[in-house]
Amino acid sequence: MSAEHRGGGRARAAGSIVGGTRAADAGAATGRAHSVGADGVSAADAEKGGAGRASAGPASADRANAENGYAPGGCVVGEGATTMEAGAMSAGDEGRAGAGRARDAGRASADSEPFWRELRGVTQARIGLGRTGDALPTARVLEFRAAHSVARDAVHMSVDVNALCERVTAVGIGMPIRVRSRARDRAEYLRRPDLGREPEDSSAIRNTVSPSAFDVGFVLADGLSPRALATHGPDLLAALVDELAPHYALAPPVIATQARVAIGDHLGAALGARTVLVLIGERPGLSVADSLGIYLTHHPRPGRTDAERNCVSNIHPPEGLGYRQAAAVVAGLVAGARALGRSGVDLKDGSGADAVKSAVVEGISKG
Repeated sequence: MSAEHRGGGRARAAGSIVGGTRAADAGAATGRAHSVGADGVSAADAEKGGAGRASAGPASADRANAENGYAPGGCVVGEGATTMEAGAMSAGDEGRAGAGRARDAGRASADSEPFWRELRGVTQARIGLGRTGDALPTARVLEFRAAHSVARDAVHMSVDVNALCERVTAVGIGMPIRVRSRARDRAEYLRRPDLGREPEDSSAIRNTVSPSAFDVGFVLADGLSPRALATHGPDLLAALVDELAPHYALAPPVIATQARVAIGDHLGAALGARTVLVLIGERPGLSVADSLGIYLTHHPRPGRTDAERNCVSNIHPPEGLGYRQAAAVVAGLVAGARALGRSGVDLKDGSGADAVKSAVVEGISKG
């Protein structure tokens, strides 16, 4: 074969790769398209055999054309057409396999749905979401996006302080004192956590009450979820007062906005309280956006570390911890801190162990 013919075959083969569809269609229209594989089998024969074969190049194509009565270069031959046909068959096989996987996933999801439905009844975690092919079902994706939006809104919303003051006043331990942190607005509060840990001015406390022998002080802080404070703060405070008032002298409540946990150290010291309880909105998650936490610090003063506090978290009935349960745990921690002389890592919550012990004793007595 001449160099010219070989060069022409290569050029035509390269052209068919770039514009394989157009070349193949043109050849099919004239009845002269004929793709040949490495072993001289035509594309039609390869399709019947169920396998696409890659072209061995222009030389093999010219030899096969000669055997079939075609002159070299007289038909559309080369890698483009053969590769396309093999690719089409591969895509078809993959599509059938994908459909099979989707059917299998659907059957598996349907078979396991009662199991997941029962588990979802006892947790807010995102479990057993199912599958659509290799992805989550559309409904689950939309639920995720909606939950993310709710969490973002909970962080950025502002609390209605006037309405909150009215509800806190109704608890009956005095008019609440209003303070704010050094953060000027919500955006600065989120960018600068350090500013949320210090009050802008604590003179309101000194002007309202003189440092006294208060046993317990309360700070209601918006934190990262003002929505949680507005939803649960007053009712949780009422439960705490019911639990603690018979045993301790309680300070008037303080409402702090744009606040972090450590602001309670400054405010508790200004109140002269032996123990301060900070009721604060917790960071929203994708399952819960209105959870409240209580941080207990014994002998509060500026500079206390997180290791010197105790926390009762996840307070958001009915799904989370209830107000009465949380108040009972806190009462135990307050008593423990006073006996131990400090709060933090050395102070343990024994309420769970006591509950288990009571249940065991009750079970034995009944048995």
